[in-house]
Amino acid sequence: MPHTLDAAAVRDWCRTALRALGRAREEIDAINVYPVADGDTGTNLYLTMESAAQSVDAVLDGHAASGGLPEATEAVRAMAHGALIGARGNSGTILAQLLRGMSEALAERADAEGLRTALGLAAASAYQAVAHPVEGTMLTVASAAARAARERDGDALAPVAAAAHAGARDALALTPAQLGVLGRAGVVDAGGRGLVTVLEALERTLRGDAAEQDGGRTAQRTVPPVPYGCGTRGIGDPHVVPGGPAFEVIYLLEAADDAVTALRARLDRIGDSLVVVGGGGLWNVHVHTDDAGAAVEAGVEAGRPHRIRVTHFGDVQRLRENAAAEPGPEPAGRAVVAVVEGEGLAGLCLQAGATVVAVRPDEPLASGDIAEAVRRGGADEVVLLPNDDALRDIVGAAAQRARAEGLRVALVPTRSVVQGMAALAVHQPSRRFDEDVVAMTAAAGATRYAELAVAAHESWTMAGVCQAGDVLGLIDGDVAVIGGNLVETGTIVLDRMLAAGGELVTLVLGEGAPPDLADRLQAHVRESHLAVDTVVYAGGGRGRPLVIGVE
Repeated sequence: MPHTLDAAAVRDWCRTALRALGRAREEIDAINVYPVADGDTGTNLYLTMESAAQSVDAVLDGHAASGGLPEATEAVRAMAHGALIGARGNSGTILAQLLRGMSEALAERADAEGLRTALGLAAASAYQAVAHPVEGTMLTVASAAARAARERDGDALAPVAAAAHAGARDALALTPAQLGVLGRAGVVDAGGRGLVTVLEALERTLRGDAAEQDGGRTAQRTVPPVPYGCGTRGIGDPHVVPGGPAFEVIYLLEAADDAVTALRARLDRIGDSLVVVGGGGLWNVHVHTDDAGAAVEAGVEAGRPHRIRVTHFGDVQRLRENAAAEPGPEPAGRAVVAVVEGEGLAGLCLQAGATVVAVRPDEPLASGDIAEAVRRGGADEVVLLPNDDALRDIVGAAAQRARAEGLRVALVPTRSVVQGMAALAVHQPSRRFDEDVVAMTAAAGATRYAELAVAAHESWTMAGVCQAGDVLGLIDGDVAVIGGNLVETGTIVLDRMLAAGGELVTLVLGEGAPPDLADRLQAHVRESHLAVDTVVYAGGGRGRPLVIGVE
């Protein structure tokens, strides 16, 4: 019986938990009634654990090539990272935080006392990750497991894991009495059921029977036989949630801790079932909301969202009934209003179907100009693309005016024209409004932007002191490179942006750009960054010889 949890044991735990969740998936899906009866909790837990297991396998396989095993610290951190990037749904996101909390303690100490600490830290961190914790859920089960482990004395790991499993199992049986929706449906909490399965797998691993010599079946039923009848079918259509939010929004987010604090507050105002887990610059965000576009926009403002998933499970029937009860005029369609500088870019946006508001260097733009463009479009649904951080407040004011006039308006927070072009490229008026806004926001957020400018005078920058005439390379709005000419600076900027990956480079030439600038940069991309395509557009604004986008 092992007294420490080594890397091989972590791998066996993940594999055993994955097999067990695979067998229990349909049962867990069937009893899923909280927070949304969408019948996918078992599937989400399985996919989250699958990502964790794959991450651990990758680490061990890498070390196997050199004939060794990684330290337990590396394995548990890989498990937590894999769960974080692969977390699905409310329950999967909470499981990811539980595993992350455990990994922090086990990385320091992988013995019995470390496991007790790990389970306690896991429960505490999971409660902190959920905006409004509810008892009778997997949070309650996690806390019970931690208490039972703390009360079990001894230096052996397996008895501590067994105590945690038993405590979780007993707590799960009580969940119908703690949460009314479970009691009315006659089921235990689905997320808690999955957590019991994961803890049972840990016990089996530490007892040495993770290989499951029982022919692929668990030796005994470890969950109390709480009746669940026909599961979610007994309470109606699982995708109809009367009075509930219409969308589940999940995305990974690269952001600083202080930005996530503000993000939590904003998402809490527009949705529920909010869970934000992670740390160290990488987060997994989960929220249920009626405004999927606003949820993704909040992520764009906080940092860099990716792997965005939006699931519709709202009460479509209720919306249809409301529409039938309150008939109104047929929608006049959807318009995209783009704020653009430069005739060439204006023409491109017009070809893409947008209504264009031109920015002129000698005429300040006012919100009334944008509001007038919205009216000219004659649409009931409008998407606004500011394409410049400096214009965000003005465009936002125009959006408020349009909403006051009864229009449905969404502002996609594009910070550069290349982000606006990426958003326009995926715009589909045939989609539902929210889905279209989410797709456009995701495309914009996945596009990094840069620009080249010539310094007018000596100045301090993020990259050091520049002199008048120096070429400045700005990446995502900050000066990152100070160079002597446009080609040299553009090359360095492209290399830095493409170091993080990319499939398509967009070059927008401004007025006064040298005629060979695009050709020389295109040649550099072809030679140094294989499989990256490049497109070039002319006719950008004044003062910026080049704008760069990387998707």
